[in-house]
Amino acid sequence: MIAKIEGKYDVNLSAKLTAKMNNQISVDTPPKKTTNAKYGVYRLKNTGTSYKIYSNCKTSAVKTITSYTPMKVGWYLWES
Repeated sequence: MIAKIEGKYDVNLSAKLTAKMNNQISVDTPPKKTTNAKYGVYRLKNTGTSYKIYSNCKTSAVKTITSYTPMKVGWYLWES
């Protein structure tokens, strides 16, 4: 998505996220429960509007757009 926006609007954008391996985590699991975990890169959903402003100050039709950006690297934990 970044490359598409850069090409279309002649702007420079960037996003950076690093995931490392060999991470460890410790949790206290209550009796008769199971702790589940997933490790990964989690993303944030962004929504907004897109339109063009022309030289005569008129605008194109407004469109709703959705994009996803990296939010965090880490553990997602839950008990069952």
